[in-house]
Amino acid sequence: MKTNNKEIFAKENVFRLGQENRAFAQYFIGNSYLNPLTKPDECPISFTNVTFEPGCRNNWHIHHASSGGGQILICTAGEGWYQEDGKPPVSLEPGKVIVIPAEVKHWHGAKADSWFSHIAVEVPGEETRNEWCEPVDDETYRNL
Repeated sequence: MKTNNKEIFAKENVFRLGQENRAFAQYFIGNSYLNPLTKPDECPISFTNVTFEPGCRNNWHIHHASSGGGQILICTAGEGWYQEDGKPPVSLEPGKVIVIPAEVKHWHGAKADSWFSHIAVEVPGEETRNEWCEPVDDETYRNL
């Protein structure tokens, strides 16, 4: 359900807001929040609830891997966008699952008028790393 009211959204966001995303803030337009759901020393797969304020989105990026790798997004609250390079944007709402293979340039974030959360699952692989690319420009975002 689309909402730009933070208090209403907090009730829908069952995995909680988490802490302000300062570590990766340079790769986001707007504010985002991270709530790790697994601990690296207890689980080999990273599950993190990522929350975007209305209008927030991350830069284009690529999850590189020599084998395996990639990312899975499990949408849990609010509404957002996902887009692969050269393809039309995909509307995201709770229950939608996006599987992103390694080496696919993409971005994701909230719609302009809604908070949005997804669980980001980092798929295990060999020689994995992220490459952060250019921001999603305002004109492209406004035209969604």
